This record gives sequence, structure tokens and C-alpha cells, in this order.
Amino acid sequence: MAIKYFENSKTFKLDTPNTTYLLAVVDDAYLGQVYYGRSLPDSDLNYLLRTQENPLVPSVNERETLSFYDSFAWEYPTAGIGDYRDAAFKVRTTSGHEVCLLKYDSYEIVSGKPALKGLPATFAGAEADTLNITLIEPDLGFKVIISYGVFSNVDAITKSVKVINTSSDTIYLEKVLSSVLNFEKPDCGMDMITLHGSWARERHMCRREIAYGRASSSSIRGESGHQDHPFLAVLSSDADEDRGDVYGMSFVYSGNFIAQTERNQFDVIRAEMGINPEGFTWRLKPGEEFQAPEVVNVYSSQGIGQMSRTFHDLYRNHLIRSKYKDMQRPILINNWEATYFQFDTNKLLDIARAAAGVGIEMLVMDDGWFGKRSSDNCALGDWVVNEEKLQGGLKYLVDEVNKLGLKFGIWFEPEMISPDSDLYRAHPDWAIQVPYRKPGLSRCQLVLDITRKEVRDYAYNCVYKILKSANIAYVKWDMNRQLADIGSIALDSDCQGELFHRYVLALYEMQERLITDFPDLLLENCSGGGARFDAGMLYYSPQIWCSDDTDAIERLTIQQGTALVYPLSTMGAHVSVCPNHSVGRNTPFETRGYVALSGTFGYELDITKLSDYEMDMIKDQTAMYHKYNDLVRNGDYYRIASYQENKAYDCTSVVAKDKSEAVVTFVRVMGIPNVHSQRIKLKGLDEKKTYRIEGEERTYSGAALMYAGINIGGLWGDFNGRLIHILEA
Repeated sequence: MAIKYFENSKTFKLDTPNTTYLLAVVDDAYLGQVYYGRSLPDSDLNYLLRTQENPLVPSVNERETLSFYDSFAWEYPTAGIGDYRDAAFKVRTTSGHEVCLLKYDSYEIVSGKPALKGLPATFAGAEADTLNITLIEPDLGFKVIISYGVFSNVDAITKSVKVINTSSDTIYLEKVLSSVLNFEKPDCGMDMITLHGSWARERHMCRREIAYGRASSSSIRGESGHQDHPFLAVLSSDADEDRGDVYGMSFVYSGNFIAQTERNQFDVIRAEMGINPEGFTWRLKPGEEFQAPEVVNVYSSQGIGQMSRTFHDLYRNHLIRSKYKDMQRPILINNWEATYFQFDTNKLLDIARAAAGVGIEMLVMDDGWFGKRSSDNCALGDWVVNEEKLQGGLKYLVDEVNKLGLKFGIWFEPEMISPDSDLYRAHPDWAIQVPYRKPGLSRCQLVLDITRKEVRDYAYNCVYKILKSANIAYVKWDMNRQLADIGSIALDSDCQGELFHRYVLALYEMQERLITDFPDLLLENCSGGGARFDAGMLYYSPQIWCSDDTDAIERLTIQQGTALVYPLSTMGAHVSVCPNHSVGRNTPFETRGYVALSGTFGYELDITKLSDYEMDMIKDQTAMYHKYNDLVRNGDYYRIASYQENKAYDCTSVVAKDKSEAVVTFVRVMGIPNVHSQRIKLKGLDEKKTYRIEGEERTYSGAALMYAGINIGGLWGDFNGRLIHILEA
């Protein structure tokens, strides 16, 4: 079993294939974090907690209790007791007090990994064990259960927290984070990596030194967001892609979050992750419980790249449930950038006919097919087919597309409502709002209060009826604005702080219903592009639209940041027309295909307007997708060179698990005069194997390809790329 308890030292030892996590109960009361890092045979390293140094434990030196609290490596720190670092847990009593001290009570070890009620989470059968540690607040009468999922086949340890009110009084939860890690700053220093951006430039990697004080990445938008991302890495300052200590934290949640580091006066760093406490309060009556979402913790002693590959393996095998996770996804063409709102049945069928002849396998009808939706100013909520646009109805269109050999997909935005809609005119109170002010608009729309069952059922039933009316194989579920003016007429005055979290729970319930009612449906989540690209959504959909920016060069940075945490198979990536609609850049059609290959692959363009050359390129690209997708979807991902860092070129590779082949993607972003070819040293191959590059006669040892490298030249001009297929000889 991966989890052991040692009574003599009161120590818990959690082992994955290459890592060890040690916890200890100190002074029969306090749960401390002893060690997290490379695998160790030892079980008792309690001296690392320094409890025999000044300040001593409270039972020995009660005079300096607060000094002990402020320096102890708490596994789950609480507020108000004299630990002046940021707490992971905070409650308020009905009398208004906020002091809470959790003490160790008991533990249990169970086989497998139980699901979290109402929440997405990683899953496992015999590949994981779970440790549940119960902490109690003896003065207030409630308990907190920390659950640790420990995997035997991947170096990941998950944490989640449940609060149960066993008292006779109501308490109010004001902060319930899910994971805390403690670090002693090494001589080389420590850095943090977060992912930042905005619409059309999501998940750019940001690395910075962890200085004194607090630094955070967070969202209060009601979603994980374009701007910040629910991920944090803490790493030694000398760590790079291939070496050094790296600790990754990924939140399996799609709402408000905080990911934070804090370095104190003793050069000890506390890293935390969980639901953002801003705007959060949860009333917990006697007998009620609250389940916080899960954080995945990953340690790598082999740099950032190994951390990424660990997350990829975990999420591919233990988070994504869709039957499509192990399948090539159909190559789709979406009509949005081709037509925007200006389309009808004939135009869509023209696109489908052209697409069927070049290897495209699905037509997706985007926004504008319902109600009086002639622009993005109206009709959200009126999910009735507009038969003036779709002459003959939706089923006729779908049947005609199917006759061409293509599958059919459709776009929805079920969580939204337009003020100019029949739904809003009938139910203005269904929008999230506060009673004393007019709510603000974004994209001329409001947000439905899906925390109310009647609203949630209406929105879901609209989707259900449309999907039942025709042979629809794919749904793109969009959300194009964030939450604001937070208020719900269905919640008591002391529960308004629950709305953000209840909204996310309602979203999860709707998507669970969808994939249960339509198990063969391919669901792709989206939020104004990549605003809700997070691990929580992957529990329901095997892929997420990565960004509304389909420019191949901008996508190099977006996809690099996304692949820091998520498998390539989850990234919606398409070839679009040039000049690109987001940045106006012109890039070669061939390069656009190479970049989109590192994802689910599809097209965002009016195929009826392409040249013969471009149509031939699509034939080549669809064949390329089928040739390489199994490798891209299942292989190990390596970052070889980053355009974000060197501003000249980008290079990545995917290597088969058995190291029998690899595909290398190289993009020369900016042409440079009078230079040699670019030397690239590959990664992840077997140095003892012999390889050949497809199209060449000579062979290379794996060692030569990795340590000596290959030269890539002959790319004249900007934005040109090359795909290199390496095979075992």
C-alpha cells in the first residue's frame, strides 16, 4: 500500500513511484508537513520540524505558544491563533469570532479513490489509495477531513478538504483552501511560475523570484479566467526544463481561485491553493458538510518538463472520462470565422460539400442559428431554431450534412440571457443581479442564475430538446462573459456569499446530465475562447477551445503555456484564414497546419473561398493529422526551444511511450540574415536505439540526436516551419 502510518513516530508516509510525502502529529495535537520530494526509505524525519529547538512545543513551553504557531510547518494552517502567515482555513461563529485551531483526531486508509460529491476529481481503482486525516476544533465542535489521493502509477498526490459541522450551532466558512505546501528556501533561491494573459493571449508563462511577502494569481470572475490560471509551480531558481526541483499545483475547479506563495522572515515559503476567499462565505448549519475541490500536487526532480509529463499522464488516465480520450477526434470545420452571423442552410451546405472532398469529417454550426439572433446583441436564452435561416429546419440540415459523409456539431451558450430576448421579457428575475441596482452588461448579455433549479432545468432542457431533434455528434458549450453584480433571489441574506461556488456546482450538474443523457456526444467546452480551460472542465469534456486567437505564431506561446499542465489532446487548435482575424498576421498555410497539429485539429475559415493550392494543402494536412495524431495524443511532450524566450524560433517534440518514434515541430518565427542552420538537440529518445529521419537514408543513435543534435536550415522568410518524423531504424 502506498500509504503507511508509523505509531512510534506518529508519522504518515505517502509514496508514489518516485516521490515521498511525510506528515507527523506533534505534541499529540498538531499536524505538520515534514517532507515532500524524492523517494526516501525513511519514515521518521520529524527532526526537520525543529520542534526540539526554540520555540518548543506548547506542552513544554506554553510561554511561547504563539512563536511556535508562527513557525510550525502546518499541514493545514488556520486563522486567528498567532500564525501570522496566510491561513488556509477561516471560520466565523454566530457571535462574530474568527479564531480556530484544528487538532489531530484520527485517520483511516482506504483502497481506491472515492469521488467527491458534486465535484470533478481525479479517479482511480487499484492504482491509488486514500488517506483521510480528521482534525477537530474542540472548542467550536466541528471537524475537518483532509483527503490525500496517492497514486501508485504516477507521481501525483491529490488533496481535498471536507468540513462537517458536528456542533449544535451554525458556523460560517470564510476560507477553505485545498492544499498547502511548505518549503525551505535553498541557497540558489526559489521561483514561481504562473500563467497569465487576456482574451486572445491566454496562459503565457510568467516566471519570477519568490521574494519576501505574498504573491498570487487569482480570479474573482466566476470562472478560472483568461487573465490568470488555477496553476502554480514552485521551483528551485536553478531548475530548467530538464533538471532541478519543481513542485506543481493544479486546481480541479472552474470558478474563483487563488494560488499564492508567501515567504516569511525565516525564508520559509508557504504555497496555497483553493477557492478564492474574496466574495466567499458558506453557511454551515449543524449536521451539514462542505466539500472543497481537489488540488493535484506533483513533484519532479527532473525539471519543468517532467512535471508537465506527469500532469499529462495523470489527466489522460485519471481525469478525462469521455470515450473520445483514446480516439482520434473528427477533423471539424467551424463556420464562425467563415460567416459570423451571416449564413443560411445553403451557405452551410456549400461549406460542407467543399469540406467533404478534402478529408474534413464534421461541420460545426456556431452562433446565430436560434431565435432572432442576427447579432451578438440579442436572443440568448431563446433556444428555438430560426427556420428563416435554416430553411427546412435543423433536422433537414443535419441529414443533408450526414449524406455528404460528415458529422454535425452545434454551438450553445446555455448559461447566458440577453436583455433583448423573449426569455428575459418573461423572466427578468432569472438573471444574476442585486435588487437595488441595474446589472452591468458584457457583450450585451447577462448571466442566468443557474443555481436555481427551475432556471437550470430550463437551460438544460433547451439543449436536450435540440440534441434529441437531430443526429448531432458534437456540442461546443460556450460562456462569453464573467459574473458580476452577484446576487440571487433564491438565497438567504447570509448566504449570498455562496453564489459563486453554487454557480460552479450547478454548471457541473448540467454537464454531468448532458454526458449521461448523451454518452456518445463529443463535448468541447469554451469560454470566450480559453477562459475556462481548466482541469475541472476536462472531467466533463475531453477537449477545450484553447483560445479565440488562431494565429499560428501567437498560438506557439498559448499552447506552450497550456501544455505546461494539460495534454495536447485537450487543446482545441484550428487552422484559420489569413490575414488572421485576431492579429492581422499572414503566415504560411503549411505552418498553420503544423501548429494546429499539436491539438485536436480543425478549420476556422470559409473553405468555399480557398485557392486550389490551399485546398490541396488541406488534403495534405488532414492526412498528416491521421498519420501523427495517435502519437501526439498519447506520447510524451518535450519543450526543446521556446519562442517566448528566444524570440526567434520554437521547437517541441512528442515521443512515443516506447521511444520508437517521435515527431518534431520546428517554427522559424523571425528570419535572420547571414546565419547558420539552427542546431536542435532532441529529447526523450533512447540513447541506445538507432533512428532515422523519414525521407533520409542515414541513421543516428539516440545519443547523437539528443547530445549532438541535428541542423535545421533552408527556411527562408518569417513564420516558416518544418515537421520532422523520427523512426526507430
